[in-house]
Amino acid sequence: MKSLYVLATLAALSTPAFAAETMSSLPSDSWTITNYYKQDVYDKNQNTVGKIDDVLIDKSGKITALIVGVGGFLGMGEKDVALPFTAVQAEKKNNKWYLTVDETKDSLKGAAGFKYDSSTTTWSPDSK
Repeated sequence: MKSLYVLATLAALSTPAFAAETMSSLPSDSWTITNYYKQDVYDKNQNTVGKIDDVLIDKSGKITALIVGVGGFLGMGEKDVALPFTAVQAEKKNNKWYLTVDETKDSLKGAAGFKYDSSTTTWSPDSK
């Protein structure tokens, strides 16, 4: 949420005084960020792996990575890891969408961790 707020604020501040170009239709292959942000992620056996805490985009607007919080209890001891956007698949089962990865919670707990710096609004490697 932090990144989305910052991006919206930056976009508003950098918008010229004249009217922005609008779209008369939406790309048919686009999805809403809500399908990813704050959604649970499961392994192939439908065990919860973690939850998406942030969605990273490049300057062209392409999603490059998903930050997934793994482990911990009630937010304590949670570790944030980065997954390439292409590593997360959306699967529909019983009329509900699930985000799945080929990783397990334990394998992600062993991955490199990242921490969010609110003063620079960036993620950096966690030195723990």
